[in-house]
Amino acid sequence: MKKSACGIGLLSLLIAGAVAAQGAAFSGDDQPLIVTASNTTQNKLMIYSPSGNLLGQLPTGGAGGVSGNAGGIAQDRERLAVVNFGSGNVSVFANDFEHGGLRVENLIPAVANPVSVAFGHDHLYILTTTHIESHRIDRHGVAWAADGQAKLVLGDGSAAQVGTLQGELIMSEKNNVIETVKLDGQGAITGTTQTVSHIPTNVNAPFGLATRGDNAYVTIAHANEISLVRDDQVLTTTSSGTQSAPCWVTLDGPFLFSANSPSKSVSRYAVYGQKIIQDAAVVASFNGNPTDITYRSKLAAVIDSNGSASHVSIFDVDGDGNFALKGLATINSATTNGVAIVRRERDAH
Repeated sequence: MKKSACGIGLLSLLIAGAVAAQGAAFSGDDQPLIVTASNTTQNKLMIYSPSGNLLGQLPTGGAGGVSGNAGGIAQDRERLAVVNFGSGNVSVFANDFEHGGLRVENLIPAVANPVSVAFGHDHLYILTTTHIESHRIDRHGVAWAADGQAKLVLGDGSAAQVGTLQGELIMSEKNNVIETVKLDGQGAITGTTQTVSHIPTNVNAPFGLATRGDNAYVTIAHANEISLVRDDQVLTTTSSGTQSAPCWVTLDGPFLFSANSPSKSVSRYAVYGQKIIQDAAVVASFNGNPTDITYRSKLAAVIDSNGSASHVSIFDVDGDGNFALKGLATINSATTNGVAIVRRERDAH
């Protein structure tokens, strides 16, 4: 069994327009943009064109330092949330189209160091090293104070990612826990976290997850598996075959894509009902270890690291789930983190 340190990730962001050095200005052509967080002491958003050109950088106002996680950046129409692990808070950016760009709307304190964020149910959810918390969103923005909070089953610093399901959240902790917590009718966290049932006996390092409706697809990286979780139980588990340690995943219609860190590849799976079937062992290969992946609007973005630099690879994705390289950027740092794809609020998703 091959183990891997599934690492930190890329943020891929779709907004519209061109970006200045200290702000994001938008043009009318609605072109997608790719953004990653530097994850350095002075954390920044690094914004790229689909061809891989650096267009600008925006300070988050916090400190980076997170690793071994996914969902370090999340998008919800006009808002973008970025974890600042080192400073223990989350930056919320707003798309301010009337005034020409992104602006910091709020800096949300977390109960512990944040590792992953997700939007849903009119809330921002923050997964920290010890807790999961919910913050209400209204016309004034994301609330500074949490309206719900629960301790993680382990809370030992191995938390990896949070995702939204109908009426609940799902979280992974790399020390062999997949857990859920209920939401009340308003979307706030209520009650305590619970380990899902029927976790395979060989479970070894749950890492990334992707959610849709009632379904969550969770990677079991060191066991070389992907599991389907529904109704608080594991329903099925599929081997990653020749590709070792699927770490992070993203959904595209009938397809699930996994970034396999030690195999330096992305695999494609067909998912339907309770089925997870590997459709293609390799749809893309990299020189470094891929550490995060996202898909949206017929684009996929993958970040890989070779230990000294990160690379942002941008792909067109066709209706059959095939990847065609569109752009490539090299970042003189291996710490890059987070991936999301967004468009203007008025645009279709």
